[in-house]
Amino acid sequence: MTEPLPAGSPLPAPVVFTADFTSTAQWVAGRSWAYPDGGPVNPGDGKLDYLVADPEYSRSGVFRARRRQDGLWNTGLLTTEGSPQGFTVRAGDVLEARVRLPKEIGAWPAIWTWRDGDQEIDVFEYHPDNPDLLEFTNHVRGSNGYHHDETVRPDAWVDLRTVFGVHSVDWWLNGRRVFTDRRGVGRTWHAYLIVNLSVCAGRYHPSPEPTTTEMSYEVSHLVVRRPTSTGTPPAATATTGER
Repeated sequence: MTEPLPAGSPLPAPVVFTADFTSTAQWVAGRSWAYPDGGPVNPGDGKLDYLVADPEYSRSGVFRARRRQDGLWNTGLLTTEGSPQGFTVRAGDVLEARVRLPKEIGAWPAIWTWRDGDQEIDVFEYHPDNPDLLEFTNHVRGSNGYHHDETVRPDAWVDLRTVFGVHSVDWWLNGRRVFTDRRGVGRTWHAYLIVNLSVCAGRYHPSPEPTTTEMSYEVSHLVVRRPTSTGTPPAATATTGER
């Protein structure tokens, strides 16, 4: 049962997007223009990824990676870019997600945004070689935070909340604000969502152990809220719909 809000508490902003990872109206699988030519590989960013559209790698909300014989890894990625709905997060929105972190060295999970070669805000990145550390980055206006926390560890569930403010992007972990960048995204910012599991090539973090053949992380819940004061969303930000 949901606990009632304390007297005087503001009502939560309305939900404008509820992730259904099985939905082909919401999400495109195995392709992203954040990768050169839309993928499937991105070695310049220190990744061993080979993006695949196979629903086993992403559509259940469990994002998987499996080693290939050529040394790359089949990896799962979903994006709203190019989907029939074409949902974009915009300035003022609040993203909430529940995530189970991976445990395998070399795993590189992330929830982030992208549009037209930029507009990247990292809701989170994680690397199990730094087991208690979450990374938060605003690439739009050049800020980042590294947050150590005892609740962060391989195979742990964490609750994430990111407020894409005009003047400040704020990151929350398990109900507590842990980083405020005081840079924000600007009033006209908007970008597509990406949820994926990459694999490190060793440039930034260690690559997988030779005995590791697969890895995964899970996103059980992802919604975007939009305060009504931000106005009417543009046509490209349709929210829910049929598969």
